[in-house]
Amino acid sequence: MSRIGVAFSGGLSPGDVVACVELAESRGYESAWVAEGHGGDQFAILAACAMSTRRILLGTGISSVFVRSAPTIAMAAATVDHLSQGRLVLGLGSSHRVQVEPEHGIPFVQPTRRLRETVEVVRRLLRDGVVSFAGEVVRIERFDLWFSPLRRDVPIYLAALFPPLLELGGEIADGVLLTWATLEAGRRAAEHAAIGARRAGRDPGAVDVASLLPCSVAASRADAVARMRRTVAFYAGFFPRYHRLLAAAGFPDEVRAIKAAWERGEREEAERLVPDALVMAVAVAGTPDECRERIARLREAGIRLPIISPRVAGPDAARAAMDAIRACAP
Repeated sequence: MSRIGVAFSGGLSPGDVVACVELAESRGYESAWVAEGHGGDQFAILAACAMSTRRILLGTGISSVFVRSAPTIAMAAATVDHLSQGRLVLGLGSSHRVQVEPEHGIPFVQPTRRLRETVEVVRRLLRDGVVSFAGEVVRIERFDLWFSPLRRDVPIYLAALFPPLLELGGEIADGVLLTWATLEAGRRAAEHAAIGARRAGRDPGAVDVASLLPCSVAASRADAVARMRRTVAFYAGFFPRYHRLLAAAGFPDEVRAIKAAWERGEREEAERLVPDALVMAVAVAGTPDECRERIARLREAGIRLPIISPRVAGPDAARAAMDAIRACAP
């Protein structure tokens, strides 16, 4: 059976996410991932999923190294791993300055260094049960976990879009986690992860390449693309990092125009400016058959673990998410 995951990043209540994960497990999905932002506490939701499922892997997609301390991340990871009987995959990332500073009041300083040091602290704490650490940005006099983790080595994936973090993932992580992936993204990610792996004396083949794939399933391609435009406009207009990523997908002029409209406060105009071709290049959008075909092409292009991320909202969000899970099931 082909590997496939599903991710949730808003629009659903915690209970809806649990129900969707139960459905995904019954349909043969390898893993379910929960984002952290505004949709509920990811570790609490994953703990609920752990108690209502038996096989499916449970991932954070991703947990920010700024809004939780390294020991807090390790405690949460060990807890969910224990409750799930060893099914947690810990996805870590730096998040974004435009979220960390204005939304959480935390200075966004040396994100790559913080990510590297957080991984080291989490690994040490899970392995040894106690940690003292004096890094450049993370300093811990002493932290004791006070219980024995079920596993001393939990898989860690790093959110990575560009070469420096892809190489860091290859150096220190079990996998890299992309998003808005084009058909070229998997190959490039594997190449850069391999550079990092070789630098650390690791086997490049041991580094997984996964990607969150924003997903919209509808009866027609036109409807699916239309439903995805608002999400693309938001990511291109609000997040500098995703603005750069989407522009690099081959649409620099279009993405520049979307961002300009967004910054003027013209949200509907920004959405209107999203071309169909951009949506089709970076998302999984279309009829069920078209979505399955796109996932297969991404897998062939180097995305070992495609993770659909249904973009849903409104009173029918749970139904739409479940429809996407059924449509894209292996």
